[in-house]
Amino acid sequence: MASTDLPTSIDDTVARLTALDYVPSRELATTVYLALKLQRPLFLEGEPGTGKTEIARTLAAMLGRPLIRLQCYEGLDLAGAAYEWNYARQMLEIRLQEGSTADRQQLASELFSQRFLIGRALLQAIDPTQPVPPVLLIDELDRADEPFEAFLLEVLSDFQITIPELGTIKAAEPPIVVLTSNRTREVHDAVKRRCLYHWVDFPDLPRELAILERRVPGAGRALAQEIVAFIHRLRQLDLYKLPGVAETIEWTRALLALDAMVLDPELISHTLGVLLKYQDDIAKVAGSEAARLLNEVRDAMRGAVS
Repeated sequence: MASTDLPTSIDDTVARLTALDYVPSRELATTVYLALKLQRPLFLEGEPGTGKTEIARTLAAMLGRPLIRLQCYEGLDLAGAAYEWNYARQMLEIRLQEGSTADRQQLASELFSQRFLIGRALLQAIDPTQPVPPVLLIDELDRADEPFEAFLLEVLSDFQITIPELGTIKAAEPPIVVLTSNRTREVHDAVKRRCLYHWVDFPDLPRELAILERRVPGAGRALAQEIVAFIHRLRQLDLYKLPGVAETIEWTRALLALDAMVLDPELISHTLGVLLKYQDDIAKVAGSEAARLLNEVRDAMRGAVS
């Protein structure tokens, strides 16, 4: 895609992301703009549910590019992430050639040609025949084993993959690469050095309210303000897993499905499973603690008005 399709400034980046209901911080918009301008991979770390994955989806929509997603997991290897040979088809080709006078050396070279290659996400993203460079999302890199990171270095540095039997395949134009991590373990410095880095934190109250109003426009202003203020109070507790923006949005949708107009302690207790995913956290908040937090929220909101 031509460079004219990219944002022309940080303000333009903010405006175009916001138009697609992604409300970025100024710092994130700056890092995104620089990653696009400098053609550098973007590495995003932060708590789950803070919009790291969503930025890749939004960039793909904003720039009209396909999104290729590599979901990382324990045990992910080169065959699952980049490429593998179609051994079944190779064996069939060998059997078809049995008894023929075909040159064995020529047959061997044909067996390791592009038509027997199965491209996975990384190879698809740098395929030079693609009409438009995609957005490549390498999601939750911290879930993969550490040795897997070594596979990524060539892709992140040179946007190419070297296949011993075939040679080097290099992107005609670099894809936009977004890597995310929930920091369940540290990602190696060699990966981070090849990227522009940004820590995606929980948004402040005004920005989270703006996000909620865009993502769940059916929520009234008063309910949305109470929800966001309550969740910000909740994040101050010593919980095993704090609710992210994704949970804010999902909880709001759940409350609307229950025709809620305002929060009350019983309603909060009955719907905590939408916000919190560990029973110890739910038990800590349900009942009197929910009532206490809600009272604090309303006292603060009254104080802000007066």
